[in-house]
Amino acid sequence: MDRYQQSLAASDPAIHAALMGEEDRQRDGIEMIPSENYTYPEVLALLGSVFTNKYAEGYPGRRYYGGNLYTDEIETLARERACALFRAEHANVQPLSGSPMNQAVYLGLLQPGDTILGMDLSHGGHLTHGAPVSHMGRLFHFVRYRTDPTNKGAIDFDTLRRTARETRPKLVLCGYTSYPRDYDYAAFKAIADEVGALTMADVSHVGGLIAGGAMRNPLDAGFDILTTTTHKSLRGPRGGMILCRKAHAKKIDASVFPGLQGGPHMNAVAAIAVTLKFAAQRDFQVYARDVLTHARTLAARLVENGVTLVTGGTDNHMLVIDTWASFGLDGAAAETVLDSIGLTVNKQIIPDDPRPALRPSGIRLGTPAATTRGLNGQDMARMADLIAAALRAPSEKNVLRGLADTVRDMARRYPVPGLDT
Repeated sequence: MDRYQQSLAASDPAIHAALMGEEDRQRDGIEMIPSENYTYPEVLALLGSVFTNKYAEGYPGRRYYGGNLYTDEIETLARERACALFRAEHANVQPLSGSPMNQAVYLGLLQPGDTILGMDLSHGGHLTHGAPVSHMGRLFHFVRYRTDPTNKGAIDFDTLRRTARETRPKLVLCGYTSYPRDYDYAAFKAIADEVGALTMADVSHVGGLIAGGAMRNPLDAGFDILTTTTHKSLRGPRGGMILCRKAHAKKIDASVFPGLQGGPHMNAVAAIAVTLKFAAQRDFQVYARDVLTHARTLAARLVENGVTLVTGGTDNHMLVIDTWASFGLDGAAAETVLDSIGLTVNKQIIPDDPRPALRPSGIRLGTPAATTRGLNGQDMARMADLIAAALRAPSEKNVLRGLADTVRDMARRYPVPGLDT
């Protein structure tokens, strides 16, 4: 225990106990939620650094506070590294997270009431892509496209083109939170150009896989805007980035600050800068490819176990299991069962799900965190077997206890970055 933890243990034992409990949970289980990852020790160090103390409203060279020599340095480095990594003309690294990141784009480039064409939530879209419960769903007119569950989740671009012609969106939005396929960005761009719409890709889930060269980059297809969170597959701190063409730079920057946010979290900006340096290295490219390989291995073994996968497989880092069709369990029950054996997943709605959001028909899982920790293809196949065994015996305590021991033994073979390394 370092001196800071000793101080915390003395001053607030309850919070310290929760911290120790979370460390044990992460060490003894395997994280399979596709939007979670283990960050770098250097990121943890920067998040707890003196940059936490500094106000830096504005942008490098144009701050509203003094004393920003070093904050200017780190933000400039972060912006330059982001542009180089994603082949972008401009980068804003100040968004506090994914939702305000996307909100800044809408509010900066559009007018309230404008039409946005985005993916339907139950087919894989995100809350900020127009869900009625989102404030953005109230401010803008979202028209939704869907996937074809009978054709491995493919997008029918003929139907999408007709919808675009009928609704004349100002923005065509690509992005997903539970879609286990890649996008044909060029096809989206062609439709957007036809109706005079801007193009935006929210690649929050696969930003790291794009950075590592393992998946397509929408900016290479001529997109106007790319947004991505910096945790998830990038392995950085919780934050967001907006990358865009120079033509949109002034509007985007003004929308982030002062339009939507005040002072940026400079400890997170510093951590983003070092994350981007790591993401540009050869080791990260290998990691990105391994994430995809492991996801396909996991998917194939689940199918061998008779499990029904939404879209029938995966092209990216995630899978969605139809637990209702596979095991007669709703997603909430399946999540609880897997939690009990040390495999962390999340309940997930499936396309046109007849069940309510808190007890949906599926679960979502992925491979970025397990791959970060060092698990290999054989481990992925073994986890597929453990998942199937647990969900077939949700009430058999002796079976679940044995599976939990197996998971714990597997997990303890691999150190947790930032805790054990």
